[in-house]
Amino acid sequence: MRQNFTQTITLAGTVRTIDEANACFSLQARSGDTFEVVTGVTTSWQVMTNLDQISRDRVPDPPGLRRDDDPVRFDLKKYVAVGRPVFVAGLYQEDGDRARFEARTVYLLHSRADRWLFEETHWWLVQVTQMADRILDHLFDQRRNYTIDDFAKFYRTNLNILGQPVDDNVQECAVLSRLLYDLATAFLITGAERYFLAAQAAMKYLREAFRSSSHDGEYCFWAYGRRRNSEGEKGESLYFASQGPDDVGTIPLYEQIYALAGLTQYYRITLDTEVLEDIRRTINTFQAFYWDPPSATAKGFAGTGGYYSHLDPVTMRPDTPALGENCRRKNWNSVGDHIPAYLVNLILTLEPLPAGSARSYLGDLLKVAIGILEETTTLIAEKFPDPTSKYVNERFHDDWTPDHAYRWQQDRAVVGHNLKIAWNLTRCANYFHMRAARRRAMGHPQDAAADDSHAKRLLQVARRLGDDMATAGLDAVRGGIFDCVERHPTGGMPIQFAWGATKDFWQQEQGILAYLILHGATVGDTSYLALARESAAFWNLFFLDRERQGYYFRTTENGLPILDGQYGMKSSHAIGYHAFELAYLAHVYIRTFVDAGNGADNGFCLYFRIRPSPNQTTINVLPDFMSPGRLTIDRVVVNGIDMTAQLKPANPDDFQLSLAGLPGSQDGGAIALVVQFAALAV
Repeated sequence: MRQNFTQTITLAGTVRTIDEANACFSLQARSGDTFEVVTGVTTSWQVMTNLDQISRDRVPDPPGLRRDDDPVRFDLKKYVAVGRPVFVAGLYQEDGDRARFEARTVYLLHSRADRWLFEETHWWLVQVTQMADRILDHLFDQRRNYTIDDFAKFYRTNLNILGQPVDDNVQECAVLSRLLYDLATAFLITGAERYFLAAQAAMKYLREAFRSSSHDGEYCFWAYGRRRNSEGEKGESLYFASQGPDDVGTIPLYEQIYALAGLTQYYRITLDTEVLEDIRRTINTFQAFYWDPPSATAKGFAGTGGYYSHLDPVTMRPDTPALGENCRRKNWNSVGDHIPAYLVNLILTLEPLPAGSARSYLGDLLKVAIGILEETTTLIAEKFPDPTSKYVNERFHDDWTPDHAYRWQQDRAVVGHNLKIAWNLTRCANYFHMRAARRRAMGHPQDAAADDSHAKRLLQVARRLGDDMATAGLDAVRGGIFDCVERHPTGGMPIQFAWGATKDFWQQEQGILAYLILHGATVGDTSYLALARESAAFWNLFFLDRERQGYYFRTTENGLPILDGQYGMKSSHAIGYHAFELAYLAHVYIRTFVDAGNGADNGFCLYFRIRPSPNQTTINVLPDFMSPGRLTIDRVVVNGIDMTAQLKPANPDDFQLSLAGLPGSQDGGAIALVVQFAALAV
């Protein structure tokens, strides 16, 4: 028995019983444990707030009671209802055979017991606008128009928690590309001109400052970063090789991959042909220097498929001994990160093939992109799952033997990577189901059956990981998603933490999106929706930095922000685009998979600003890989004119719109396109 033991703890669960006489209620966590929660005069009752800090407490007062008469009973009666999901932060005490948990803050997720604020139509849009505005304010003050010189002078990778520059004035390419993704995404779902103008300037600076073309113009590499020289010396230093701790002196593939994240999202909203050419040449680089197909044995590679993780910047090979522990290695980042970083958005934009004079050119690029998608999804499903563990293997030798001796990773799992695989394999399962439907309609039943079989295999792996992480990666008592754990726990506990029981922001994103899309892919199974809501609640309660309109990198297991060292940065090498990716796709997935058929507002809009070109006279506007019958186009507005009757496709599963002859294309002006979608009940 413990004596005089006290611990601060957060609990997440559902109210089961209420004891008004003793001012307490019972809370059942997802773990199955039930806790008695005691309330008192110092208990605070809060309805979740967003980054705008607007109070959303609209809980009606209990009839026949006045708070002044009995505030404890009044609040208990007002805010607690059987079946209501709540989070509670408080103090747990033990003394001998006595135990007590006193609530200090009770968090409600909506004013109604049967709803969640993060499923309201505006919730994620508010987060995007608050974050984007504050980032631009930090970097460029009150500017509303932006130039390439603004980014050259003011952009910094590293900002402190107040958004102010720190001593390190580095500009990292991959992080700038993530910012470009943020800005393009903010425009895509809000249509705000400020974000488009900033994205346009960021795109120009990214291409001008970091792009390195081969002598024949067929390949494009991206430099790691730039750093302004010391005071008194003019100019900047360009770092071609990485300066990252695990990658110093090499050209890691994941940095090249993420250089495309922002460019591809920008291409989605503009159809900018110059940007597309950079994307094509960078993919050529992946295929020529990192890819390991069977034919690569002629170059001395293993020929076992996938992509090597690092190149030596001198020999431009992945098998140079100078690479050390990164020599002849493959990993999750070099194989799987293609999918979310650029492949999904590129294929969404290019398939079905757009009309125009560049159809053949686009068809060649699409063929390569689909080949990468087919190969990487097959390898992830076959090579990454481990029959001896609930977690995937993440690092490999080039013959696909797992590497359990790599530096910090050893035999450890990153929970977020498991969830990222679950999320992206489900997305890709949707894609192959969609392709199967097209092939079946075209009279190719064997090809359609092969696609359906591949989709089924991907979804099986995704579901297994989603189910396993529910017990081996998510906090079943407090909510939220853990970070790094031992793949084979020792000591008798189901989860063994590599370091601390901390939770990182990007891993919350992977979990929320994984469980939302799994809910959409498994109609009738509500278990994934419950996990998505629990994860989204933890993010929205504890990761939002409401005072500075941002988000925290890391919290404790109880949701308290960790602000030491790099974790107190507003921006840094490790803080990327995940919060914007989350806001965009959570918005789309909730409207499509949660609200469809529930009598809720299941519509949303996407915004495009298209550069007219004879190269491409149609645009594909599907928001993400979706199985047939989930979404349809409801309304189309061009330059403020409703053109639904002229442009809406007759087939509800067709998301390709014609641009030929639209207002604005005659004089070379940009076409402002707004597409309103409606989700379909299944």
